[in-house]
Amino acid sequence: MGSATQEAAVRQAADPDQYRPGRTITDWAPEDPSFWRSTGRRVATRNLWIAVPALLVAFVVWQVWSITATSLADVGFGFSRSQLFWLTAVPGITGGTARILYTFLGPMVGQRRFTAISTVVLVVPLLWLGFAVQDPGTPYGVMVAIAALCGVGGANFSSSLANIGFFYPKREKGNATGINGGLGNLGVSVVQLLTPVLITSSVLAVGAGQKKADGTEIHLQNAAFVWIPVLVLLAALAWFGQNDLKVASTPFGQQKIIFRRKHNWLMTWLYVGTFGSFIGFAAALPLLIKTTFPAYSVATYAWMGPALGALARWAGGWIADRLGGARVTILSFLGMAGSITGVITFLPSAGSEGSFTGFFLCFLAAFLFSGIGNGSTFRQIPVIFRAQHLKGLAEGTPAYAAALRQAEIESGAVTGFTAGIAAYGFFFVPAMFANFAVTSAMWGFVGFYASCVVVAWYFYARKGAEAPS
Repeated sequence: MGSATQEAAVRQAADPDQYRPGRTITDWAPEDPSFWRSTGRRVATRNLWIAVPALLVAFVVWQVWSITATSLADVGFGFSRSQLFWLTAVPGITGGTARILYTFLGPMVGQRRFTAISTVVLVVPLLWLGFAVQDPGTPYGVMVAIAALCGVGGANFSSSLANIGFFYPKREKGNATGINGGLGNLGVSVVQLLTPVLITSSVLAVGAGQKKADGTEIHLQNAAFVWIPVLVLLAALAWFGQNDLKVASTPFGQQKIIFRRKHNWLMTWLYVGTFGSFIGFAAALPLLIKTTFPAYSVATYAWMGPALGALARWAGGWIADRLGGARVTILSFLGMAGSITGVITFLPSAGSEGSFTGFFLCFLAAFLFSGIGNGSTFRQIPVIFRAQHLKGLAEGTPAYAAALRQAEIESGAVTGFTAGIAAYGFFFVPAMFANFAVTSAMWGFVGFYASCVVVAWYFYARKGAEAPS
């Protein structure tokens, strides 16, 4: 207790200017109740609510191809169905790969600076996209390159979630990361809801419109150009309004140890099942509706599932804080398996036109359960690593403080790494639909969810589990 009292006295004497916007904070102790009440909550809240819109628009850039691709054939681009699915899948490759890089870069550079830089660079692919879609003769290879660059927007998730996790105490991490991740994920719905509206507006257009077969004119470039000033504004807001945490500044040498941690790989498996499904279905659903139930409007329906899943993520983190992450994770996988089985039942088949209503409602349920699982798995990670590192140590001792810091470092790195691998779902789900029958792909997902239930139960939920969470 003497050590804890001494630390509190040092904090009281710390320079209060370090907590102002744009500064580097050298003293941060969210687990100290008095510090959290007097200073910590206010600073953490400011950083969170700057991070949320920046992450949301990064998701817009990442997902812009999921809806843009549905309009290319209408304005004269001669791409096949398979090529269009690949255009929606490619951002998943670069997004997932860049997430892994961003996981480790953010703490090394400083999260305030890294958030600003990683936000403003997204202007580049949007500029290129805005000019490319105005010319139906743009080669397919160029479109693939643009899609790959847009995928970098998905990488911001890993750095953002790891950053916000450092700001909050254990008891509020699930809720905080649920808000950040959930509202950030809403960028998927925002792009799918607003793009059909934006591309029909000549008022916002910069450049020539494109003629559809029915003679109507649209402006596909609006889907890209509209977001450029927003990105610049959000980058400035992050640079001048957020803080860098000294405690979160970590060289790669201290982070790479996660690759030797078993629970890093197990939680990655589970998060691939939740977020991989969410982002993959979000990317594939617009084209899936257009090719499977062509009588129904993509613009009307495609955005609803991602919106529900994004909001459910917030709820999933909140529920997991109260009921335990592993239990909620298992529930989410059971729900996803049942929902996708329902989707299969309502698909068109030989002798049956299928049911769009049943298909769509089951997909909404799949998004709901994937969102809940996104929140619960991210709540599990810090709980698991704190328990592993603090086992047998007395609170207030130097050994306890050192172990707690290492647990925070590893939790942040694992959060980012699992998010990076799971982002490949953005690629694999559309790729599965591009290369296999829809029904076969769906049964593959159900089988994977069954394996996730087993992992979550055996390691985290059963009586005597190795790491209850």
